Amino acid sequence: MNTKLDELKTRLREASDLGAAAAVLNWDQSTYMPAGGAAARARQAAILGRLAHEKLTDPAIGRLLDDLRPLEESLPYDDDDASLIRVTRRQYERRTKVPAAFMGALFNHTAETYSVWTKARPENNFALVQPYLEKTLDFSRRLADFFPGYEHIADPLIDFSDYGMKASTVHAVFADLREQLIPIVHAITAQPPADDACLHRTYPQAQQAAFFNKVIRAFGFDFERGRCDVSPHPFTTSFSIGDVRITVRYKENDLGDALFSAMHEAGHALYEQGCNPAYEATPLAGGTSSGVHESQSRLWENIVGRSRSFWTHYYPQLQALFPAQLGDVSAETFYRAINKVQPSLIRVDADEVTYNLHVMLRFDFELALLEGNLAVRDLPEAWRERFKADLGITPPDDRDGVLQDVHWYGGLIGGAFQGYTLGNILGAQFYQCALAAHPEIPAEIAQGKFDTLHKWLKDNIYVHGSKYTAPELIERVTGGPLRVAPYIAYLHSKYDELYAL
Repeated sequence: MNTKLDELKTRLREASDLGAAAAVLNWDQSTYMPAGGAAARARQAAILGRLAHEKLTDPAIGRLLDDLRPLEESLPYDDDDASLIRVTRRQYERRTKVPAAFMGALFNHTAETYSVWTKARPENNFALVQPYLEKTLDFSRRLADFFPGYEHIADPLIDFSDYGMKASTVHAVFADLREQLIPIVHAITAQPPADDACLHRTYPQAQQAAFFNKVIRAFGFDFERGRCDVSPHPFTTSFSIGDVRITVRYKENDLGDALFSAMHEAGHALYEQGCNPAYEATPLAGGTSSGVHESQSRLWENIVGRSRSFWTHYYPQLQALFPAQLGDVSAETFYRAINKVQPSLIRVDADEVTYNLHVMLRFDFELALLEGNLAVRDLPEAWRERFKADLGITPPDDRDGVLQDVHWYGGLIGGAFQGYTLGNILGAQFYQCALAAHPEIPAEIAQGKFDTLHKWLKDNIYVHGSKYTAPELIERVTGGPLRVAPYIAYLHSKYDELYAL
């Protein structure tokens, strides 16, 4: 049995290394690659994607999993070896349903589409990328059809990112959240918005980088096992537990853009860096779902990074770094500025209260596109109409409308966006549990200390990687299922005070 387990790990390591090589190429394409390399990069990504898929679907892995079933059944459920066999079998059964040729074609197409999107968005030219997006929709439907028996065509795609979730489940969670969220949005937006002019003075990029690197290092981001670069759309990627990269984008007239995206991506990276090193190059490495992963980015960005406690410690340092820009700005004014609630065009720039409306809009469009109830050519107009209805503003162009998110232009249509709102909900639920275990956390944050919080998250979430499904992990950590109530309570505790609701 040990020999067979070792052979399984060797085969999984080879597939993981191919996937990591593809991730390096994707990171390079998003950061430093010259535009002239786009065609070759699409070809390279397709080859590596196909080879990794072939490795993971080799019948030899299926035979090994069959041979190892007695070992799995003899061990406790949470044993690492039993978990490796269980999680590998789940992934193997899923992947073997999809032909390698299809995956190669998909990887090639998404690399090409991403390259076109990097041109289409600055040019405000949806027509340029429309035929590529139509092909993406076709790929997404075909991928779902490799998994017959679904309740909704989006279910297999959602399952890839948030295992065990269905469109109907997400709808129910979103309906519960929306019912409680809308009154908060209306109560706040009925008041004059906070003055955030102080965030839009000139902040040189180098000084911004120095400050947020200091912050994320204090959070626990290990620069010996990670780095931070610049890309059009901030993201996190992991080549190994010892090499986790984040990217940000800078706007010298918007202090919050890079600062909070750095905190956000650092949250993802802390999860990846905190995984049990023994899981390296196996399906147990990395986060268990997009929702749980996003819970960490939103927790560090918003619950910590936009808290009064955090800025009690860091605002004097920020003022000292930018005396000309912030010398005349009180801590209270700054705190209100970074927590300004106002409907806005860009999802990644949206405030905590209206953010989830952006996600719900995208989720509903994905379902409509997959169902055939919305054509890609009609998406820009549908976007404007829904945006006006939900947020009361109309995007002036497609650049800040339907073209703003990379997800559909660098991946599939379906399965990506629900994780952001699930993450908001779970971030508050996890933080509530951390406070119950360590009530001193807010006081420590006010002193610039994050070790207690980071250790609790690492011990309870990060170290487990993908060993447990998201529902299993949530149950272990919180004692129950995902609940909207802690998130709504968090919003009330913060914004009732800010806006005297």
